Amino acid sequence: MNLPNKLTVIRMLLIPVFILVMAINAQNSNEGLNALQIIATIIFVGASFTDWLDGYIARKDDLVTNFGKFADPMADKMLVMSAFIMLVGVDQAPAWVVTIIVCREIAITGLRTILVEQGEVMAAAKAGKLKTVTQMISIILLLLHDWPFQFLPFSLGEVFLYLALIATVYSGYEYFKHSWSVFSRSM
Repeated sequence: MNLPNKLTVIRMLLIPVFILVMAINAQNSNEGLNALQIIATIIFVGASFTDWLDGYIARKDDLVTNFGKFADPMADKMLVMSAFIMLVGVDQAPAWVVTIIVCREIAITGLRTILVEQGEVMAAAKAGKLKTVTQMISIILLLLHDWPFQFLPFSLGEVFLYLALIATVYSGYEYFKHSWSVFSRSM
């Protein structure tokens, strides 16, 4: 197993650790920033960093594999969806926003599957990359209760969450628009 794939596996293994820390935190306290949320944030940031690092190494050293093509985007979606769901559980993210984000992620995964069956590959677009960045920033800010930006008269985490929602819906629209021919062939 090459290094990028090992990093992807590490990211996948960090997801249940993140969930466990968030679950323990939810049972103990939900009042403001505490040590468990800082630990959860560190785990999330570390896992998110492996996303960038494995892609960088795979492209730089030409280590792209079928396992990586499958596992890397799956690990990304699992990490982000787990974080958003756990944030709903501790009342730090509205369930309706997270539901839309999760539904879009599932729909795009289904679309990718259909395209692969047709011999096509859907590469990540700029809108998809923007979606990922805004989602990850919103998760980090929400985990940290907007620290160090708590002096603002609004929640920066919530601002990024709604930006992530817009980017998520828009990038989903873009992916389906560019791939609609796969459906029109079978209608």
